[in-house]
This record gives sequence, C-alpha cells and structure tokens, in this order.
Amino acid sequence: MRDVARTPIAVFAVAAVAMFAVAVTSSDALAQSKQPAPAKQAAPPPAPAPAAKQIALTEKQIESVLASQKDFDAIDDQDKPTDKPSANMLGKLDEVSKKYGFADYADYTIVLDNIGLVIGGFDPKTKSYVGADVVIKQQIAAVQANKKMPAADRKEALQELNQALKSPPPAVENKGNIELVAKYYDKLAALMQDDE
Repeated sequence: MRDVARTPIAVFAVAAVAMFAVAVTSSDALAQSKQPAPAKQAAPPPAPAPAAKQIALTEKQIESVLASQKDFDAIDDQDKPTDKPSANMLGKLDEVSKKYGFADYADYTIVLDNIGLVIGGFDPKTKSYVGADVVIKQQIAAVQANKKMPAADRKEALQELNQALKSPPPAVENKGNIELVAKYYDKLAALMQDDE
C-alpha cells in the first residue's frame, strides 16, 4: 500500500508512543516531586518495537493482497496525506480489506507485514530466500561500490544499513511462507517497491 495504507498504522504507533511517553513523563514528574533529586544516571535504551504478529500465510491471502491494490491505490489517490487519518479514510480502508476477504484493515496489514518480512530476505538477483542479514550485507556492498552516490548520501545509507544489520528483523517462523512468497515473488516485489 502506498502512503495512505501505511499512514494509519504509523500514526497510531506514533500516537501510542507519544501517549506512553507523556504518561511516563507525568508519572516520573509526580514521583520526582515527592522524592529528593537522585544522582544523574544514563537513560536506559529504548525498548525495541514489538515485532509484527507472525502468521502462516495462505495462497488466498497473497492473491487477495495483490488483487486489492487497485482499490487501495484509488483511496490513496482520493485522500490527501495528513498527520491524522480521518474516520472516513479508515472506514474506506476497512471496506476494501473486507471486500478482499480480510476481517478489517488491521488483518490486512498483518498479512502485508508477514509478506514484507519474508520478501526482505529474498535476494532480488536470484529470487531465492537467503535471509535478511545476507540481503543487508549485499546492500552494504552495493552502496560501498557505488561511486556515483554523493559521499553524504553514501555515509547516511551505510549508517542506516549497518544499524539494520545490528537489529535485523525476526526470523521467519512459518517456513511455508517462504515457499508461498517465492511463488508470487515478482508480483509481490513490484508491489513492495511501489510502496516505498
């Protein structure tokens, strides 16, 4: 899905983090007002984001994701990107999701996230599953070899890729998903590329 389809999840995730941060800050401020100021300590590292729920994909789900794209694209073309998705947009996303056999838009995104998890481990040249860490290392090598890329862009890309290598996505739990994604690799890769 383009920006519209991913926007609700991103907005809700950011909102949830913001609400959590406000709640923690408020409770910390209240607790600090009742206690003497402690010695300064380094802040603990942020907790990693929860991994997407992994499910065993079905051929029907993959076909439905592919078939639904024209309808999701139509929503994307109608709505202007905003920081907060409208109830109308969310309703449209749920409607399209249900039309293609998903319980709702959240169910659709779980399927899409599972496809993305698997496809992230495919070597685009061989179209075979090699694992996300191997793909990231290939991308690092490609960026390092690209002498046409501006130095600042190369440095930023390498930092992002090295960070991704330090915290790779979780392993694919449902190995049958790899075979299903391989069967539809070309169509799914095109879909995922359009989403970027």
